[in-house]
Amino acid sequence: MRTLFFYLAIFMVFACKNDPKQTEVETETEKNMVETDTDSVLTNREDVELKKQQSIILKQETLKEKPDEKFELQELIIMKNFQKEADLYTLDFHYPLLNDKIKASYNNFNQYITDNYVDVIGTKASILEDAELICDTIATNRFREKRTIDYKIFNVNDKLISVLFYKENFYRGSLHPTLSFNCMNFDLEQSVFMNYEDFFTEGSEEDLRKILNTLLVEKMAIGDLYYDCWEITADDFFEYKDNFVLNETYVEYYFDDCVICPSYTGSYSIKIPLERLMSVLRKNKRNPLFG
Repeated sequence: MRTLFFYLAIFMVFACKNDPKQTEVETETEKNMVETDTDSVLTNREDVELKKQQSIILKQETLKEKPDEKFELQELIIMKNFQKEADLYTLDFHYPLLNDKIKASYNNFNQYITDNYVDVIGTKASILEDAELICDTIATNRFREKRTIDYKIFNVNDKLISVLFYKENFYRGSLHPTLSFNCMNFDLEQSVFMNYEDFFTEGSEEDLRKILNTLLVEKMAIGDLYYDCWEITADDFFEYKDNFVLNETYVEYYFDDCVICPSYTGSYSIKIPLERLMSVLRKNKRNPLFG
């Protein structure tokens, strides 16, 4: 009798395991769990991407709304605008020239900006060359490349102007333009452009890079604005070492998209208070930061 009950119990256990209804229920449950997990992952990714896109827009708008001194310098600068719409591109360039009626040598600034920086002819040629690489002419005509230039201008001690140029390149297939920067410092007394060595001691690049990285690490530690950012490499610093604008109390370095931070976080610039630059400042009368 015990043997009979034993075999009966084993049969019931195997019967339950092989019950097609139970197997079907378990399979359906597992399928639902997988679908739920997949939907959750997709939703989370979409939320993250949406936040990143919003952050990019905010970051770019913050730059464009940055106050400058165009109004205070309206007698010195002449605001210029060049616009052109063609089948393959749109150009919208805003840039300053100096009033050479005040001083004829200001034409040094004007000629450089017009011929070398704005460079309308070179920009057109570059866009048309890129378009030739695309064999789908219908797709090419459907999307118009856009290039814009705008600027911020600052005055330092009435001896020097700092100009921050920012270029927006709206490439085919991108949701937002990428930004690149050029900073120029012009001595109003001597009518010449000034570079790194005019403000900082010779051979101080590595010391200044360490100062920038220290400030960047401090910003990353304070809050989440600079998450995913990274320190400036020696190669990047040497490429951008002249890319700064001046103020009576700080120097502000600018870097292109994705040099120190991804496009969706951080900032394009790092401000260095003058007191943290005393060890690397060139100490002569021509240096507006020292005089």
